[in-house]
Parts: sequence; structure tokens; C-alpha cells
Amino acid sequence: MAGTTPGSPGTPGTPRVLRAMNDRAALDLLLEHGALSRTRIGKLTGLSKPTASQLLARLEAAGLVVATGTSEGRPGPNAQLYTVNARAAHVAGLDVNGRRIAAAVADVTGRTVGVFELATPGRRTDSVVRQVADALDGAVKDAGLARADIHRIVIGTPGAFDPGTGRLRYASHLPGWHSPTLLDELAAFLPMPVEYENDVNLVAVAEQRLGAARGHEDFVLLWNEEGLGAALVINGRLHRGFTGGAGEVGFLPVPGTPLVRQVVRANSGGFQELAGAQSVPRLARSLGIDTPQQPYAEVAADLLARAAGAYEEDAALTELLRQYAQRLATGLASVTAVLDPGLIVLAGGAVAAGGEVLRSLIQSELAELAASRPRLVVGEIDRTPVLRGALERALADTRDEVFDTSR
Repeated sequence: MAGTTPGSPGTPGTPRVLRAMNDRAALDLLLEHGALSRTRIGKLTGLSKPTASQLLARLEAAGLVVATGTSEGRPGPNAQLYTVNARAAHVAGLDVNGRRIAAAVADVTGRTVGVFELATPGRRTDSVVRQVADALDGAVKDAGLARADIHRIVIGTPGAFDPGTGRLRYASHLPGWHSPTLLDELAAFLPMPVEYENDVNLVAVAEQRLGAARGHEDFVLLWNEEGLGAALVINGRLHRGFTGGAGEVGFLPVPGTPLVRQVVRANSGGFQELAGAQSVPRLARSLGIDTPQQPYAEVAADLLARAAGAYEEDAALTELLRQYAQRLATGLASVTAVLDPGLIVLAGGAVAAGGEVLRSLIQSELAELAASRPRLVVGEIDRTPVLRGALERALADTRDEVFDTSR
């Protein structure tokens, strides 16, 4: 491979590269703080006033920043404020499950500007490509944009696409998504780069960038809604495993439930049977609590919210919460023994409904079952976390491209 010629645009330390580094630092500061003056940008970056002025002029000419009013309420003349040009780029995220495809569009600042939900009940006659296109177009239209305005799309699904075969694994309940040619068909149909990620992994992305795992390079996220899953973040990176199945903890054999064999065919496993949402109404009935059985996720969330609210006041609901905490801690003890995480984020409707009371009970149980003592926290992204993670993932890559002024 040919070496880089000294002084070429890509050589580290050259004026162009140094300018690009300063440009990116300023853009990141504007994303973090909002509108800033030239003087403030200079202080935060350590640049002189003339250099900061040149930087802002360069970014404004490139369409990456815009002037947005002036500062007020301070001594001296009002200063011109600058902010990131929200229309410099747009990204889309999709959250797919067996009932619907939820889509959202965000501008480059991260602000959601369009949303749409496409119902996909049962085995529809529409192809998956058409469903994806319809969901995307609905969100794009809601944002007042065209499909060509989208720089990148990230699609979150249950399970994971096998990197060797391109087939979706661990999600047999998602009809139409298992064709070995699906990824090629979507790539051919959509005009922008398309990336795919496990839905629970995207929740971890959202929690790491915006929520309970901010500042943490190593953590485990346990997701419990319609299914049990986990995301494993090691040295700041998602660990996906050989087939993309790292984190499919619902298949984990655990004490307290019979062994589940042919787990992929059954689309379930020991931990799922012991502590998945479907186990909560069964456990409630065994304790004499009258409750419907389905829909599992909604019934489980309602029961656990009631139990948390009546903890130590209603004997049956209190026992429900205690036993369920023990079940969750049983599986987490195995995860902790292998990964030894410092932080475990509890997310998903079933766990979030139990709130701090359930978290505290799981923490106490885990202290008895595991050799190490990870800290447990409840996830903070409580609205469309998969979609938020998809947008954050798309934004990270798009910003790296659009904010690169070295080219």
C-alpha cells in the first residue's frame, strides 16, 4: 500500500487536518451546548479570537453552522450566536416488531422532526421491502422532506442478521424477514446507506449516549418487554458474538424451570420461561391474584406497577415482586459470573414498571447469588428507546461524514 505523501491533505499535523479537528471540536461543542458566541467557542476550544472567527466563517460557508440571533442580558455589546445548521443532514431510524414498523427522522442536531407507524399485523401480502419503504416514506413526509434527503437509515429488529449468511436469526416471530436475499433487496431499493442492528443493542446505544449508562465504557443492559434480551458493551463497543447472537439471554438455561430444548424452534429458553413477561401473570395467579394472561407485556407491566405501589402493604403483590426479583436475579447471576460488569441497566416495560422498588429487590438478590456486586440502575430512555438508539447510531456515522471538513 502506498504511503501518504508528506503535506498531503490526509497527513496528520498538516494545517488542513488541524483545521478539520478544530472544526469538529467546535461542532461537537455546539451540539452539546446549543447556540454559542465566537468568544465562547474560542474559550472552550482554546483558540484565539481571530482563529475562532475564521473557523466560524469556514463552517458557515460550508453550510454546517448558521447565525441565530444575539446574546442579551450581559455587559457590553450583544454578541452574534451560532448554532449547528439542523438541515445539514437528516437520518432515519426504524423499529421493527411483529405488529408494526415505527419510523422516525431526525435532523443532524438529533431533534426528531418526523414520525410514522405502519401496522403490520399477521402475515401481510406486502413484501418487507415495501413495508420498510412505506414506513420510511411516512416519517419522511411528516418531516416535510423527500426520501433523497435522508443520509442514512438504521433498522432495529429482534434477533440479529447472521454476518455469514445474511439471514435473520433468533426472531422466528417476525414474518417475511428471513429471506437470505432481503438485505440485498433493501440495499438495491433504498438510495441511502442502510445498517441493521438488534433492537436491544440499540436501546443500549440510547442509554449510553443519553441515559443511565452515560460515561460508562462497560455495562450490561437487560431488556424485558415481550422477550428477554441483553446488550453487552465492552470497552465502549457492542459485543455481538460470532453469529450476532451475543445477548440472547432468554435462551439461557437457569435453575427453577425445566430445560427448554430446540430453543430456536421454540423461540424461548430457560430464562425467558422463568422471568419473561409471560411468567408474571402465571406467577400472580399462583399467588391468588386475579389477572388476565394476555397481552403478556401489558399485563406484566400493570401487575408489576401495582406490586411496586403496594409493596409491604398488600401481601400477595409484595410476594409477587419479591419472587419476580429473585427470578430476574437468577439469570443475571449467570451473566455476572461470565462478564463481571460494573453496571447493569434494567430496561423495558416489564422491568421499568417495577421501578426503584423492583431494582432494589433485584440488587439484594443478586448480592446473594453473584460473587461480584455490579450496580443496578433503571434505564432512563422510557419513550421509544429502540428508535432513539437507531437515530443515535445513524447520527454518529452521519456526523463523521458531514462534519469532516478535511476533504
